[in-house]
Amino acid sequence: MDALEAIETRTSVAALVEPGPTDAQWAGLLRAGARAPDHGRLRPWRFLIIRGDARRRLGDALAGALLTDQPDAAPETVERERRKPLRAPAILVVAAIPSPHAKAPEIEQILAAGAATQNILLAAHAMGLGAIWRTGAPAYDRRVIAALGLPPEAHIVAFVYLGTPASEPRRRDAEPVVATEWGEIPRDFEAL
Repeated sequence: MDALEAIETRTSVAALVEPGPTDAQWAGLLRAGARAPDHGRLRPWRFLIIRGDARRRLGDALAGALLTDQPDAAPETVERERRKPLRAPAILVVAAIPSPHAKAPEIEQILAAGAATQNILLAAHAMGLGAIWRTGAPAYDRRVIAALGLPPEAHIVAFVYLGTPASEPRRRDAEPVVATEWGEIPRDFEAL
């Protein structure tokens, strides 16, 4: 599959089953992520592979964070949060850990981790894996970040759920793309 075909045919796959990525596929996914644009060559991304029983420990962290914020949450709500990491054979947490840099502000470093995530999604598709990029409240929760062993300045960019598609993914036609061509400066602007 060439790059354009991967881009044009990739879709998010929510229903994922075993098997998850093989060790060789993990290596390829991580190499793809590391090829993302990276102003200053800072490599601000960190990748955490979560599979097997580690998914249950992540679920406990998610449920714990929910209960701290909502101590009266219904038991079924807490249990649903706890089961989220079990929706796929594996999860790749992509985090950005920005470092001070004169020419690469924090936002560029976070965007680089986002670009790494997109590369991983495209690579997964090219390998025949299913994947979906998720975030939600846990991605922004400092307790979840700490539970994952990430430093306080880290930003979770994605929980990439990975596995084998449970069924043939439904592909949507691409929405029409609208672009505006930028040209002459409007006269109103010249007056400013």
